[in-house]
Amino acid sequence: MSAGKYVVAAERGLFAATGPDTVTLLQGLVSNDVAKVSPERAIYAALLTAQGRFLHDFFIAPWQDGVVIDCERERQADLVKRLKLYRLRAKVQFTDLNTSHDVLLLWDDPHTGAAGAVTPFANSLAYVDPRNAGLGRRAIVAKGFVPDQAPGRAEDYTQLRLSLGVPDGSRDLEVEKALLLENGFEALNGVDFDKGCYVGQEITARTKYRGLGKRRLVKVTGDVSLPPPGTPILQDGAEAGVMRTSQGTLGLALLRLDALEKPAPFAADGVLLRQA
Repeated sequence: MSAGKYVVAAERGLFAATGPDTVTLLQGLVSNDVAKVSPERAIYAALLTAQGRFLHDFFIAPWQDGVVIDCERERQADLVKRLKLYRLRAKVQFTDLNTSHDVLLLWDDPHTGAAGAVTPFANSLAYVDPRNAGLGRRAIVAKGFVPDQAPGRAEDYTQLRLSLGVPDGSRDLEVEKALLLENGFEALNGVDFDKGCYVGQEITARTKYRGLGKRRLVKVTGDVSLPPPGTPILQDGAEAGVMRTSQGTLGLALLRLDALEKPAPFAADGVLLRQA
């Protein structure tokens, strides 16, 4: 058995986008450069509102004569619906893959490489997580496929994600409210500032070049288990941010930039927080 751990990511959904206009359609909609998807590379991207607010995040990888999109399964129908609204006469077909394929998350794995790099993996597609190579690889495999790696625990993968400060879609970003750059998408390789126009591009670019961001997603720790997402974070009695995902004493928090500049401590539901 090879080194490394894996889990089946049952919370992830899959669909293929195929047809001659696939890249053109997606390129005008999402935050990253879809033209960079190739047999050697996958990308991470987001779909935004016209006001530059978060709707969906997902991975786009090469797939047969098109691409495969790895997204939140519970929100997949909404994502596909939104893409179809923009399709008009474009020659693009969307095919659900959830009955035939699964997403595997693989970590502590010696087969690493640059973020986004497609790597050999049996007869399946695998690529290094485009957000951060430290997260290991994501594989798209036929249902029932059992890899050489040892089974792992979803909790261990979540702990790894939190230790790297990586948000997890709508668990950490408020839909129709969150700004990408306040939530680290540039550092996560989820935005391309040279690709040209896409939905929400103007606000995203202004946030970067005019320094309009007012908050930042940061890692936080406490001496006891952290409170749940949505818990207000206080500093000197005033609201300074909000908790996002946490597990045990490690979590993510969205904090105001001006509060981060102050020496006063943060607290959420009575738990003292330290920036990790």
